[in-house]
Amino acid sequence: MAKKLKVTLVRGLAGKPEAHVQAVRSLGLRKPGQTRILEDNPMVRGNVRKAHYLIKVEEVNDEAS
Repeated sequence: MAKKLKVTLVRGLAGKPEAHVQAVRSLGLRKPGQTRILEDNPMVRGNVRKAHYLIKVEEVNDEAS
């Protein structure tokens, strides 16, 4: 079973460093409260690490496949 990450944007992006804003945008998050389910891979983990204070992350199992 492939692991996935449920990523939720919990804080706004206004006034944040541009690199952190780009990391959040690359995760597909635009508005506070928005959630995405993403594959657990090094690219996603790196962006999560960069903007850890802006998002909430939960590990979920992929039961669909």
